[in-house]
Amino acid sequence: MARQLGHSHGAVRNAAHTLVTRGEADQSGSGQPSFRANAKTAAAAQSAVISPPGTHAPRAQPTTARPATTAATAPKQTGPIRRAGGQLYHPRELADLPDVEALNRLRDADVPVLLYGPPGTGKTSLVEAAFPDLLTVAGDGDTTVGDLIGEWTQADGGGYVFQYGPLVTAMTEGRALLLDDATLISPKVLAALYPAMDGRRQIQVKAHKGETIKAEPGFYVVAGHNPGVHGAILTEALSSRFSVQIQIGTDYDLAKALRIDARVVRVAQHLARQVELGELGWAPQLRELLSYQKTEAVLGTKAALANLVGIAPAEDRDAVADAVIKAVGIKKIAPLTLGKQLPASAARQPPSTGSAHRGHSR
Repeated sequence: MARQLGHSHGAVRNAAHTLVTRGEADQSGSGQPSFRANAKTAAAAQSAVISPPGTHAPRAQPTTARPATTAATAPKQTGPIRRAGGQLYHPRELADLPDVEALNRLRDADVPVLLYGPPGTGKTSLVEAAFPDLLTVAGDGDTTVGDLIGEWTQADGGGYVFQYGPLVTAMTEGRALLLDDATLISPKVLAALYPAMDGRRQIQVKAHKGETIKAEPGFYVVAGHNPGVHGAILTEALSSRFSVQIQIGTDYDLAKALRIDARVVRVAQHLARQVELGELGWAPQLRELLSYQKTEAVLGTKAALANLVGIAPAEDRDAVADAVIKAVGIKKIAPLTLGKQLPASAARQPPSTGSAHRGHSR
């Protein structure tokens, strides 16, 4: 889409996320999400929405002020919480509080938070559950200042208008802003954010006549960091802006409660210990365990195990395969692979759900 439109892919991705938030498009996946049109997309495309700072787009729901929480009055949010996309989040303990409650208290006190841990452990899910008014910037090495603050875009009637970015929207509407994979973003780009986080709580939009944007009450920044991911660098300048830094790991008790195969959960725990000892570079996290469960329901156990081995990085694949073999008691396991072409008569039959290596042509 970015190539077709001639805009940065970060800006296009932010626009797609906005459509998803409004229910005007669907999203699947998280690390590299996919977007799909739904029944409301065509109507959404009939008119461009250019939001001046301090206002919501016409189709967005107004954000209501959140009452400050106190230790005496804040409710204990221990049950599952439904996120904006419909998925359930199961709160975990943090500083003797449910994690969502702890994050809201930190927001009320204006204490920025950095969440760090391997991909797939639930960092983004936690933030989405804690802050229903959340805006998200999916960071990477190509993220620009324009992706944060805004850029000029061509209007349907000709000419150009300035489209404000998620940072300006979060500041002027007093909303929470998640910098997902913040440590993949260039330090020069992140520097544009820092004046909004310190005592000044304002930024200058140099691309738009040097306009000054001031942060409204409720504006809050939280960031995600995946240590060990290639290109992720937690600079001193970024780290110093986040007074609270919380490590996020996979909740294996939750994985068992969700009825994921206990043998596979044990494999993940064993591999995680090897990662901690520096003997291995990868272990399945909750995201991969949930994917295993879904694959098993569709293709069967053998195929799901083969896929679990196949998604491991090449340098760790043998170790993952050995751990699976020992836990499950099978002789051999290899990545999920297409086999030989089936006879025409067999190709018309429903596929077997128990094989890791059978495929069929169409």
